[in-house]
Amino acid sequence: MREIHDESVQLVVTSPPYYNAPFDYPNLFKDYDEFLRLIDDLSRDLYRVLAPGRVACFVTDDMLVKGEKYPVVADITRLILDAGFRYRDRIVWVKPKGYVRISRRSGVVIQHPYPMYYYPDNIQESILIFQKGRFDYSHLQELDPKSLRESKISIDDYHNQEWYLTVWNITNVLPLGGRLEKGIAAFPEEIPKRLIKLFSYFGETVLDPFLGSGTTMKVAQELGRSSWGYEIDLELKKIIKKKLNFNHSSDSRLIFIDGRDARKLRSSFQRKVETKSP
Repeated sequence: MREIHDESVQLVVTSPPYYNAPFDYPNLFKDYDEFLRLIDDLSRDLYRVLAPGRVACFVTDDMLVKGEKYPVVADITRLILDAGFRYRDRIVWVKPKGYVRISRRSGVVIQHPYPMYYYPDNIQESILIFQKGRFDYSHLQELDPKSLRESKISIDDYHNQEWYLTVWNITNVLPLGGRLEKGIAAFPEEIPKRLIKLFSYFGETVLDPFLGSGTTMKVAQELGRSSWGYEIDLELKKIIKKKLNFNHSSDSRLIFIDGRDARKLRSSFQRKVETKSP
């Protein structure tokens, strides 16, 4: 992210690719070490571009791949702490259980109702919150009245939607026909909306280094924040531009990294998923 100046970003909201997720990113990484190297390199660059006292939020979770469970949350936490960040908090994002059926994994107990056959289905993800040092609250005295007014958090939302808890019950992006994010592991707009309101001020800059379908930039734009977004999958360019109404603000930048086979990334994943499907 050499385009971004040191300490010029006030908030990071992102969701790294789910490590080789069977239905989203099959075989994206050669192995788990390659995934961890990506996170390690990224965390050090994020520390460089993030302003002192500001926050980086990662939406992620442990992954089950080919029968093996990978401790993604623990390893991402370790790598980001090694880069110099403080561990500030963890929010548990809980999805509605009504959208999950008993899978072959959790259904083993039904076939074998005895101890040691228990493998639960997952309906939660982690929102990991890290901080670069400590925030200087005297910064509020430097803000103009409009920025303060536009940054004020709705106490009704804070209370009625239970933002004050470490568990957020938010419906995930459902696999409905015709949705813009078809085939994309997008998070719901409610997640970046809360994080941007809770950890940035009006007019500040939000970064998403794994932009995906552009949700973070869209919400940042709607909330009066500038933004940076990086994406390697060029097949998502039309989707991102459509989500942003073809007009991201002049003080925001969308950057596509033209990597090897980038133009075929989404199509390649879809073919792999369809090949595995019965």
